[in-house]
Parts: sequence; structure tokens; C-alpha cells
Amino acid sequence: MVKGVFNSVASSYDVMNDAMSMGVHRLWKDDYVSSLKPGRKGPIRCIDLAGGTGDIALRILDHAREQYADRETTVDVVDINAEMLKEGYRRFKKTMYHNSLSFPSHTYAPSHESLAPQVSFIESNAQALPEETFPSNTYDLYTIAFGIRNCTSVPDVLKEAYRVLKPGGTFACLEFSQVNNPLLNMIYDQYSFSVIPIMGSILAGDRESYQYLVESIRKFPTQPNFAQMIQDAGFSTGRMHEGKGGAWRDLWGGIACIHTGVKL
Repeated sequence: MVKGVFNSVASSYDVMNDAMSMGVHRLWKDDYVSSLKPGRKGPIRCIDLAGGTGDIALRILDHAREQYADRETTVDVVDINAEMLKEGYRRFKKTMYHNSLSFPSHTYAPSHESLAPQVSFIESNAQALPEETFPSNTYDLYTIAFGIRNCTSVPDVLKEAYRVLKPGGTFACLEFSQVNNPLLNMIYDQYSFSVIPIMGSILAGDRESYQYLVESIRKFPTQPNFAQMIQDAGFSTGRMHEGKGGAWRDLWGGIACIHTGVKL
């Protein structure tokens, strides 16, 4: 079902994100990547799950290059949906990271052209990453932004994240979350269930997919519950509270949230 939803919205995904959040999702993503400081300690190997459109990967590579003169950090962009990967590939063709080097056979790319070795697009399921393609203890940084709530089994995603990360590697998740302020929550609910599906009808011709996306946000675990799931997967997190030294950091009152954990 999720594959069908994202097949439907792939071509209008960026337009709808801008419309639904009034562009704020871009600020959240900038904050998310900046907080991870990719490239600060030298080149790293990253994997970005549910990252088909490539916007997190592009931010990681740009941050490493602009802040730390690092042009060797790499990102494997992984998504279960081929249409989303096509959108990401199309976007990267317009950037400085595109060239004519060969591409591994398991990645998404036309045979006659490819992307620079810094980025690869790979179609796979976050819940069951093939060992031959994604060996254990491989990555320094695992990112997943606005994607984990669409996975059937969140514990399986976290288990795979733990497996593919190196000891000392970081798991970082940006996701819509639970608003704690009652007034803000009421306004947010009204907007989400009344306005967003209508936007989906007008801008994408697809009300049902955007109705599903709103409902998936409401069904996602609360910040403490998700932080506990991350710990249960084996990660070390901050204390079970929000803010400095805590396991998560709320954005805009909890509309979105950044969770991190370290593989020991």
C-alpha cells in the first residue's frame, strides 16, 4: 500500500511538502543535517533511508563540502519506491555531483549515465536490507527523514539500522511527532485533517494518499515511546526527556522531532 501511495505522489512530492508545511520542512531538514555535522571529523560513509528524492543526501554532501572542505563523504540513498528514486536521480543530475562515472549494477541509474561516487541510489526495503549489498558494520551515519512512520515494522527498521552501522556510528531520525501544547495541537489537527487532503486533491489530484499521510503521523509513537524503541534496538541515547542531554529534540512544539542514538 505504501509503495502505491508514493508511486502516486512521487512527481508532486516536493510541491506538496512545500504547500503543506509552507516551506518549513526545508528549515527542519537544514537543522537536522547541520546538527549531525557530516564531515566534521573527516569523510564518512552515510546511508539515507526512505531518501528517494535525495534532499537529505544533497544537504549532507553540501554541508561536508561547504563547512569542512570534504568532498569524499559518500551517501547511499535507499528507498523501497523506484518512482521516488527516479525523482532523486533527476534532481542530482542538475547538481555538481553528477558526472559520467560507472554505476554499480544494483543501483538505480540508466546504463549510459550515472552519478559521482559520492552518491548512489539503491532500491531496497529498510526493514530487510540485503547483507550482500549492505554489510554489517559499514556506515558511520544512518539517516531517515519523514519515512520511518511509513514502514510496517519500526522495530525491524531499527534492528537493520543497528546492524549496518559501525560501532560508534549514529542513527538519526527526523519525523513528524506529537504536539504537546493543547491549543497548538487542536489547530494542527484541524489543519491536517481539513486542509492537507484538499491540497492533495488540488495540487496532486490525489486526496486519498494525503489523507493516509496525515493519518500515519497521528498513529506514530510519542517521543518517549519512540526513544524507548531506539534504546530497545541497542542504541545509546540521551536521557528520556526533550532538549539538551535528552533522547530527542522537538521542532516547532513537537510537530516534528529529531531522535538520535549511537551504536556502542
